[in-house]
Amino acid sequence: MTTYKEGKDYALEMDRQDPLSRFRSQFYIPKMETGEDVVYLCGNSLGLQPKSTSESIQQELLDWKNYGVEGHFHAKNPWMPYHEFLTDAMARVVGGKPSEVVVMNTLTVNLHLMMVSFYRPKGKRVKVIIESDAFPSDKYAVQSQMEMHEIDPKKALIELTPRKGERCLRAEDIEEVIRKEGEEVALIMIGNTNYYTGQYFDMQRITSVGHEYGCIVGFDCAHGAGNVDLQLHDCGVDFAVWCNYKYLNSGPGSLGGCFVHERHAKKNGLIRFKGWWGHNKETRFGMRDDFDAIPGAEGWQLSNPPILSMAAIKASLEIYDDAKISNLRKKAVSLTGYMEYLLNSLDNRNIEIITPSDPDQRGSQLSIFVKNADKKLFQQITSKGVMADWREPGVIRVSAVPLYNSYEDVYRFVEILKGELTSRGIVK
Repeated sequence: MTTYKEGKDYALEMDRQDPLSRFRSQFYIPKMETGEDVVYLCGNSLGLQPKSTSESIQQELLDWKNYGVEGHFHAKNPWMPYHEFLTDAMARVVGGKPSEVVVMNTLTVNLHLMMVSFYRPKGKRVKVIIESDAFPSDKYAVQSQMEMHEIDPKKALIELTPRKGERCLRAEDIEEVIRKEGEEVALIMIGNTNYYTGQYFDMQRITSVGHEYGCIVGFDCAHGAGNVDLQLHDCGVDFAVWCNYKYLNSGPGSLGGCFVHERHAKKNGLIRFKGWWGHNKETRFGMRDDFDAIPGAEGWQLSNPPILSMAAIKASLEIYDDAKISNLRKKAVSLTGYMEYLLNSLDNRNIEIITPSDPDQRGSQLSIFVKNADKKLFQQITSKGVMADWREPGVIRVSAVPLYNSYEDVYRFVEILKGELTSRGIVK
């Protein structure tokens, strides 16, 4: 267990000892009007731009300029198989086999595609288990899939709710719901790291219990990919989806990713939405052939992908391959632990960290609830150089990203927050 200390000197010393500190210089850090770096703690909404991104995209623009359509075959990175250039590195980030991982579409589109295949209500097995406080888009997607099957979400959607007076779910309560409802559950679909509380769920435990009762188990890993060591294959999940613009730093609205466990790779009779890019690569341009799905996750592709977005992902994954997710996870635990220590050191009873204190139950995010405060507090710390984000009702989310955030960033954030709380009489 790390023993943290107060004071700026400690933060600077931790940065000097940090083997990952070299990666900060590989990103563009937004500046304040004074020229000083902002304290960017918003990687859980949009990661910063790697300096290599521009060069990566420019290469594809140059090849488009010089080759036109022939860039599909003669570009430096030929466009025809371009998504394959991302597969191995992405698989290492999420802990899947290359055949189980593909970069395609955006998160909610991929979630819908997965549910077309893996939410197949039949007989009494029609229900879906989801968090009551799931990200709204996930809930909308699940509800609309149920409605497509003419199933009333009000009757068949089971929402996991924390105990009275608590903000996070208990693992034993999740298990109890699965065991109670399992025989009638077609799908368990949970965000592996909750967007609001920052709680990280034990995917292997949930999957094991779900499979015991014959349920399909999928996860939205938007706040986990590139942040925690997911180990999707070993956890045994049936499918997972994620976006790449948060911790994976691939640009606003960038493509997402999808995992399908290899047990489903060649399953006959599996219903899916079909598109030509998921068709057998050898006969894809035959144009007259019946659909012949590529085994594995690639078989869920629909259209040829946007290369410029993939170029940004490629640049980011090269950094991840250098840093390695296991090293990043260690630093994330240390950074959030340090932030928690400094926040708990403040002389007040009005700050509540609603994210679990157990490092195994959280990622890089801490969600802070300040009693008797409103969004004006958030706006004030923003004006002082902190980029975090606000989520209704009443939470400031801060995420120290191990690739580019420093211990000094954490120290500066808490000092700025402390100053504002003191001026409001919340902290003495």
